[in-house]
Amino acid sequence: MTAVATRVYRLGEFHSFEAAGRRFLYLVPAGAVFELDDAAAKLIDRLSSGEAGHDELIQELVASGCTYDDADELIAELYHSHVIVTGDVVVETLANPPADFPLQSLVMNLTNQCNLSCTYCYEFGEDKVATPEGKPKFMDMETARASVDFLLSQSAGRKSVHITFFGGETLMNFPLLKSVVAYATEQATAQGRSIDFSLTTNATLLTPAIIEFLSENRIGVTVSMDGPPDLQNKLRVFANGRGSYDIIEPRVRALIANHRTRPITARVTLTSGVTDVLRIYKHLKHDLGFHEIGFAPVTTSPDRLYSINEKGMDGVLEQFHALADEWLEFALRGEMHGFSNVSDTISELIQGVNKSHPCGAGLGLVGVGPSGDLAPCHRFVDSDTHSMGHISTGIDREKQSDFLTRGHINSKYECHTCWARPLCAGGCHHEAFVRYGDTGHANLHYCDWIRDWTDTCLRIYGAVSAQNPMFLEKFAERKALS
Repeated sequence: MTAVATRVYRLGEFHSFEAAGRRFLYLVPAGAVFELDDAAAKLIDRLSSGEAGHDELIQELVASGCTYDDADELIAELYHSHVIVTGDVVVETLANPPADFPLQSLVMNLTNQCNLSCTYCYEFGEDKVATPEGKPKFMDMETARASVDFLLSQSAGRKSVHITFFGGETLMNFPLLKSVVAYATEQATAQGRSIDFSLTTNATLLTPAIIEFLSENRIGVTVSMDGPPDLQNKLRVFANGRGSYDIIEPRVRALIANHRTRPITARVTLTSGVTDVLRIYKHLKHDLGFHEIGFAPVTTSPDRLYSINEKGMDGVLEQFHALADEWLEFALRGEMHGFSNVSDTISELIQGVNKSHPCGAGLGLVGVGPSGDLAPCHRFVDSDTHSMGHISTGIDREKQSDFLTRGHINSKYECHTCWARPLCAGGCHHEAFVRYGDTGHANLHYCDWIRDWTDTCLRIYGAVSAQNPMFLEKFAERKALS
């Protein structure tokens, strides 16, 4: 008797869902989506009621209309895909990244100053981690050049790298930004490599000349904006309490009209009282003309006045579902939709993402502050507690290793039985620190929310793959180019 014939099978680790009248599995260890045909569905249903041996499964499949060879091939396929497993299977943990993992992106905080005083600001607000006292307020050209050189030297093997300009308010140091674009482009070209740029801004300082420069140099722009006047002006205010909407609205319109080389996106921070997702989306997308809009709940301690309570988060999720339905309707017509919370997840599903860490912070990405201090990402820039070295001396590998080890999914024991972990990996490091005081802590307050949202996006992916698969190919190509 062969070893195969004596195997006893049980179900592996997956999340099942239905879309467009078809059944799918999300295979957790692989981060992949698997569509079930009738025979595979029968086998899964059989094993849902208990283990079964190889010969028993063969007999039942043959009795349902399969040939012996087809049944044997199906069992082998599901076994090698880990849809079904044997009792002695050992689930492999995700490997640690190599110590010399090459950089892909650098976030340059050109200044730690801002002309707004947003109440919820993670850099200057009540939950700030930055300790900027005694450090330069604006980055100088010497530090900027050293930062570019650092990125190019630490990204060996990558033909293309990326710089994101950040703040404070990024455009308060626009002359330096212009110089960095010229220098970085020259240095990358000399090495036979390419470099692209993006920035985040509150849009208050945009001018026709700045917009022209951004368009000519294909610099991607994300505008931090929270919606129509009453919502934008609730917390995004100047130091004197004046709302910012009337200042930025004409500038945003000019940016969208005259930046011709890259799509313009908006990033909305949801807070208590600023949770009308549908109205915000409609205004930013249809009234102002943003290409894509992404939403994120404020990162804050739960006792802040602007934090969103559980009921509020349920309301946000309900509205997310409504926009997700729209996204699907657009996709089935072959049209792009502007809700990036769906688009980003669909992009990861297409790639088969299976994360060891929630993002590239401290790994393929680092942040650099005006002083030249290195940090895991822009949210930790200027924080002595989270410093990861200096641009002049490089990354402190011991601090980097500690950050990445604690942030690895293998260290987040609460996540080990969660089917959504390939896409979530425990959640944002900065969110974890603000909530739990530990960058490696799983964001347990969002677990049910994330599982619900991931299931929603899986159903969208399944429906599009069944009813308009060409759209996914077009979508993937467009994402790669944007």
